Amino acid sequence: MTTTELLRPDDEGIARAAALLRAGWLVAFPTETVYGLGADATDDDAVAAIYTAKNRPATNPLIVHVASFDDARKLARFSAAAEALAGAFWPGPLTLVLPVREDAGLSPRALAPGGTLALRVPDQPVATALLAATGQPLAAPSANPSGRISPTTAAHVLAGLDGRIAAVLDGGPCEVGLESTILDPGEPPSLLRPGGLPAREIEALLGRPLAGPSDSDTPSAPGQLASHYAPRAPLRLEAQAPRDDEVYLGFGPGDATLNLSPSGDLREAAASLFGHLHALDAMGRPIAVAPVPDTGLGRAINDRLRRAAAPRD
Repeated sequence: MTTTELLRPDDEGIARAAALLRAGWLVAFPTETVYGLGADATDDDAVAAIYTAKNRPATNPLIVHVASFDDARKLARFSAAAEALAGAFWPGPLTLVLPVREDAGLSPRALAPGGTLALRVPDQPVATALLAATGQPLAAPSANPSGRISPTTAAHVLAGLDGRIAAVLDGGPCEVGLESTILDPGEPPSLLRPGGLPAREIEALLGRPLAGPSDSDTPSAPGQLASHYAPRAPLRLEAQAPRDDEVYLGFGPGDATLNLSPSGDLREAAASLFGHLHALDAMGRPIAVAPVPDTGLGRAINDRLRRAAAPRD
């Protein structure tokens, strides 16, 4: 397929997207976090096509999206802690890494190492309608070339994947703007990737602090590669001001080429991050980034920025 269709988020567009997915094609669709590149998670060839379209390392796991908590229970086994987390935060920007059910019927390529499954229920009406219309769980990493800036609009998707996927379902800008928080709810509960749900909210529910990911050369969840979310331009962090050759991504009051949040609001900054990085990268100059507090959603913002600035292979 050489032409990527741009579909409206109406009944006709959703039906077309669902038909393409059931036929084994790839369709990008909006969630509240970022646009995902969807494939039928029960179709091994379709899931393999995700890795080809994105040029994604085979060792980087995927997230499977379902329409409801009941659908999730058909695919994975939930501990008491996982039940509590899903009940509190689904639908929403939380991914749980759980033991897969033997009868789940998923492609082995959709699973994480050790036979676990990264699973979430998105909180976005177009995504929910698409999942219901497709009638299958959808494996869906971010809809961008591997390692590049995540997409929060349909235009971002087309800029990276036009001609490489069947369609983009245009649901407008993503509200949260950062990928989901990924949690292993085992013992101890471990934060595998900070994201759109602040860790403190999870810790408040569980009544205990979260551990970090274990040391391993093999990612146990998406977003753990050292270099990720990267613009083409070099990125310099903790910059109080730009150098003469740089554009400046600000935070809080002050002059900047673009500002994540002039008022210093971390929720606004999270929603702006990837869109602003796309816009600054298009200017073709090095990017300097103002300091962002490492609290709440700032923890996820800084995680993305550190990986975006990391040395690249």
